[in-house]
Amino acid sequence: MSKETKAKYSYDFPRASVTVDCVLFGLSEDKLKVLLIQRAHDPFAGKWALPGGFIEMEESLEASALRELEEETGLSKIYLEQLYTFGDCGRDPRGRTISVAYFALVQAAEHHAKGADDASAAEWFPVDKLPKLAFDHAKILDCALTRLRAKVRYQPIGFELLPRKFTLSQLQRLYELILGRELDKRNFRKKILGMSVLEELDEVEAGGARRPAKLYRFHRKQYDALVKQGFHFEI
Repeated sequence: MSKETKAKYSYDFPRASVTVDCVLFGLSEDKLKVLLIQRAHDPFAGKWALPGGFIEMEESLEASALRELEEETGLSKIYLEQLYTFGDCGRDPRGRTISVAYFALVQAAEHHAKGADDASAAEWFPVDKLPKLAFDHAKILDCALTRLRAKVRYQPIGFELLPRKFTLSQLQRLYELILGRELDKRNFRKKILGMSVLEELDEVEAGGARRPAKLYRFHRKQYDALVKQGFHFEI
């Protein structure tokens, strides 16, 4: 870009910085968890926060979120969905900063995070037992939880947190953990099986002292075909 072009499009007003933050939910040890990093530098050195950072001038918001996530936790190839934009004044002591938040659902057992770059550690925390978070990340996490609890009732996103093969008890427990309340076993099974989006497998759960439970998997093609016919997923 020439000096003339730069001068033509120069700004006379202060500009806010832009960051991205990532909320990753996972299921582990019968708990809904979120991935946090421990900040290695000020501000809030030693405090826990969501993975994220400043965007670079030549990258998209999503590319920035994926880069920061990989740099700080070692995790990659994760599908991120944009959540919300947070821009309250004073949310960052370094200056006026606007953050675009993303969230994702992953199987925690398959994503072993480790602190890197400007994160001294990375760990999965139960959403009901969180440390005090830096910046306004508690607000961002609350927003993500609200979105998750609403969306899981009308879209089959919860299956992203389960193994490919699962029992109906595992599926019900997942919904109970996300929604924060117990569900009636008979009604839940009647409803989920009545949707015809699960494929019953000729396999049973291995191990355990109780009678082996049947295994199922989410039938994505069947679900997509039903949606085209006007089907609405609802729990």
